[in-house]
Amino acid sequence: MDAIADMLTRIRNAYIVKKETVSFPYSKLKMEITKILSKEKFIKESERKGKKNKKIIEVILAYDEFGNPAVSHIARVSRPSQRIYLALNKIRPIRQGFGLQILSTPKGVLTNKEARKERVGGEVLCEIW
Repeated sequence: MDAIADMLTRIRNAYIVKKETVSFPYSKLKMEITKILSKEKFIKESERKGKKNKKIIEVILAYDEFGNPAVSHIARVSRPSQRIYLALNKIRPIRQGFGLQILSTPKGVLTNKEARKERVGGEVLCEIW
C-alpha cells in the first residue's frame, strides 16, 4: 500500500464528511508534506503525537467562514508503479497559481514554486488546489 496515497485519501475523506481532525501513522515524509500544507493554508496545523512505534500525525483541517473546505482537489501524482519526475524547465504553475505541486527534490520536500526558486527538479508527490 502506498502510505502517501493513504494519507491524502484520509484527508480528502475527512474534508468530505466535514471532520475537524484526521490522524494517520507517522513518517518523516508525511510530516514534511503536512508542514507544507499548513504553510500554504490548506490545513490549519499538524502535530506529531505518541512515542516510539505508536507515533501518529494529527491534522486539524481548515474551513472557510461558510464551512466550505480549504481543499477542493488533492491527488497523488507519482505512484509506486509509475514514478513521475519533472525537470526544472518542466515545472509549471498549477491552476494559474492557485494550486500547488509537492515535489521530493535533492534539497528536500518543496512546492513547485520553491523548487523553481531553488532551481531543482524532482519527483512529483501530489497536486492540491
